[in-house]
Amino acid sequence: MCKENLFRFYSLRNAGVIDLNDIVKIKGLKSGLQLTFAKGASFDDVQANLLHKLQTGEKFFIRGTTVFVPKDFFAEEQNEKLRRMFHRHGMLFSTELKMPTFPKTPTKTVVEVKKAEEPAPKMLVINRTVRGGQEVKTESSVMIFGNVNPGAQIVAGGNIDIRGICRGFVHAGAFGDESAFVVADRLMPMQIRIADVIARSPDNMEKAQQAERASIKDGHIVFEPIMR
Repeated sequence: MCKENLFRFYSLRNAGVIDLNDIVKIKGLKSGLQLTFAKGASFDDVQANLLHKLQTGEKFFIRGTTVFVPKDFFAEEQNEKLRRMFHRHGMLFSTELKMPTFPKTPTKTVVEVKKAEEPAPKMLVINRTVRGGQEVKTESSVMIFGNVNPGAQIVAGGNIDIRGICRGFVHAGAFGDESAFVVADRLMPMQIRIADVIARSPDNMEKAQQAERASIKDGHIVFEPIMR
């Protein structure tokens, strides 16, 4: 954000035209933070307000968090500017991800009907490296024949299997499936989530030279070596 836009932002705010707390609204989600914007606020106003929050250490903006904005709210080049700004502060950026909701305690009859009507789950296969700033989102499981680089993010309703090195953000069981898991030839994610449980890479993860599997045990994400 250039100095002119910052100066314009503070000038308008001091003049009572813009309320600092009204330009950007923040709502916590299980998968990150959802941003909404004041009606009539320009992109420059939004960008300047977000930069102010990032530079002043706004408590919501924690490194590794995914920030969602409403889809098609800004032009693609404006989204790219926000993506770069959040990336510089160690955060991930995405257009809004809407997950379907399911009853927490479905009856046995409902579960049996869904199993009979729903098609068998499919797996998304990606034959390339997922680079920083790229996103993969799927309701099914996903297998990636390549690396997941820092700044990339993978969100799957099922399992995540990476035939390479994982250094990005991965979220398996995104619908709340605590039996989901993440596997990689080298598992060194910036942040890993399984269902609603969050963890970061252990400090000694760079020493790991074999495939590992991350899963939930006793309410925590644990890393275990596996044979490929």
